[in-house]
Amino acid sequence: MTYKYSLDFEKDYQEIEKKLTELKEIAQNKQIDFSHEIAALEAKLKEYKEKKYNTLSAWQKVKIARHPARPTTMDYIAAIFDEFFELHGDRCFRDDPAIVGGLALFNGVPVTVIGHQKGRGTSQNIKRNFGMPHPEGYRKAVRLAQQAEKFKRPVICFIDTQGAYPGVEAEERGQGWAIAQILMQMSVLQSPIISLVIGEGGSGGALALGVADRVLMLSYAVYSVISPEGCASILCKDVSKSSEMCEHLKMTAQDLYAMEIVDEVIPEPLEGAHINPNQTYKIVKEKLQLHLDELLNQKMDDIIEQRYKKLRNIGIFREEVFIE
Repeated sequence: MTYKYSLDFEKDYQEIEKKLTELKEIAQNKQIDFSHEIAALEAKLKEYKEKKYNTLSAWQKVKIARHPARPTTMDYIAAIFDEFFELHGDRCFRDDPAIVGGLALFNGVPVTVIGHQKGRGTSQNIKRNFGMPHPEGYRKAVRLAQQAEKFKRPVICFIDTQGAYPGVEAEERGQGWAIAQILMQMSVLQSPIISLVIGEGGSGGALALGVADRVLMLSYAVYSVISPEGCASILCKDVSKSSEMCEHLKMTAQDLYAMEIVDEVIPEPLEGAHINPNQTYKIVKEKLQLHLDELLNQKMDDIIEQRYKKLRNIGIFREEVFIE
């Protein structure tokens, strides 16, 4: 599948792919047997791509996580769930299109689905505020979570945002308080919670949907306390050092799994979820079912206790007393 948008590190082998396609067309049109040459080139190209994608830097993974063709929350909902019924509004101010949520069936089990929603294209991104929620978005998420608890429905969250909207109007309406409310609500919610980072998980805006019994990540997704650009701007006063900050932030799925922040890394197609969305949806659905079955077989009191321990174990450190 070909996309108009290409990442800088993809252009070298995409040029080779273009030449390979041209060679195949010549062989077909001129009826010349280039099968051995084509097979050899395809094997070398495959080997080259595997080596490249197995050694990606953190900054390159950030670029894949931000790819404009990457599947969004609504794409996953349409592919994985049945009978999705979207609910709107926070019963206070307005509906925030940067967070979507509602009721659905997951393999016949009623669930509540909540997720950040980015747009595709300029007009959609403006409508969705580039996936950056206002306070009313988080209040909507709290309302849906409380409803799920009332009707004993599991909650499945999709994380994909560079962060909560930092504008003046968001602060005026209590952005920090809204995020604190959902963190508190999710930490004690009497329903199983699974969160999946499908793209970019940035700052408290992402963490708001990240308090869960199972936290999963796609292999090219990223999750951090701040964006690389924000980190470079604050610490280095130089945004050009964003790629360097990525390494220090330990924001890749592999880093976070090693630190036990996430419970499982879900593999994507070699070049990213946008290359083969259906393959991604299939494995995501299988993993969600696996973790949901495990949670539904446990008592709710045990789930809450494990959730508490999971949160308390994040950032474990050791104290030593030195006596002179």
